[in-house]
Amino acid sequence: MRHSIRTRFTLGMIFLFIIISILSVFSGYYLNKLSDKTGAILKENFLSVVYAREMSEGIMNINQEITTSFLTHRNSDSSRIANELGLINKSLLLEKNNITEPGEDKLVAGIETGYLEYRDSLLTILKSPKSANGMIYLQNKSGILYQQLLILSEMNGKALEVKTDDAKASSKSALTKMTVLATMCFLIGMSFAFSFASYFNRRFFQLFNGIKEIGSGNFDQRLFFDGNDEFSEIAVVVNEMADRLKQNKQKMSVTLQNETWKGINPNDVEELKKMLFRIKSLEEQAAALISKFEKK
Repeated sequence: MRHSIRTRFTLGMIFLFIIISILSVFSGYYLNKLSDKTGAILKENFLSVVYAREMSEGIMNINQEITTSFLTHRNSDSSRIANELGLINKSLLLEKNNITEPGEDKLVAGIETGYLEYRDSLLTILKSPKSANGMIYLQNKSGILYQQLLILSEMNGKALEVKTDDAKASSKSALTKMTVLATMCFLIGMSFAFSFASYFNRRFFQLFNGIKEIGSGNFDQRLFFDGNDEFSEIAVVVNEMADRLKQNKQKMSVTLQNETWKGINPNDVEELKKMLFRIKSLEEQAAALISKFEKK
């Protein structure tokens, strides 16, 4: 199967994109999971603590107004009391729709019952002359409400601590998992990038050296590449070019030799042969004379 350089490069980019996508997906998953946990803490338990505090502050403000008016022998501020009762009603309704912890529903039901009794007693006191017994009864009802609201606040406060610790553990676990995953993806990406670059560097180096050798006159140099990509096609073209250059060189040598022999006169060749024969005869005669002198 033929894999072109463009195909390899495209596949490499797709591979890197897949790695980035995996990291993005897992990062989003763990972030959303952690966000859900912290969001649940804020939405559920923290708001219950706020509602309990608002109801406690409302009852305290009402008791302060009733007690002050009783001690100073003046009429209570009905508008202020009505405003505080409205805030308490609103907080109680919100808390009834925000039940999250085991036993919280029964506790809220008890708070609602105690609050209704407290409100009815308060309205009765406002419509009739204030008495010490009525004030004591009202204070007792508010004290019970305070205790119930305190229990509600503590219940959700402890849940906040537990869920916060769980969120911390989840964040540490997510961080560990993401670190391992990111390390694996980094190593895979680096290994891929190294092998990808090494593949092209090796082939470019072989191609460069082969062309350089052929360009310097070494027409016996040949290029060989494994696989079936553009480098193999280039190698075939370069090898064919080297074969043609070698053939042309051989033809030129033969032609030059033929042209050299064509330029020599046959008479000159005969004359050259005679001259060589004479030189050889003179050499033999000289050798004979030297031999005689040595014998004497």
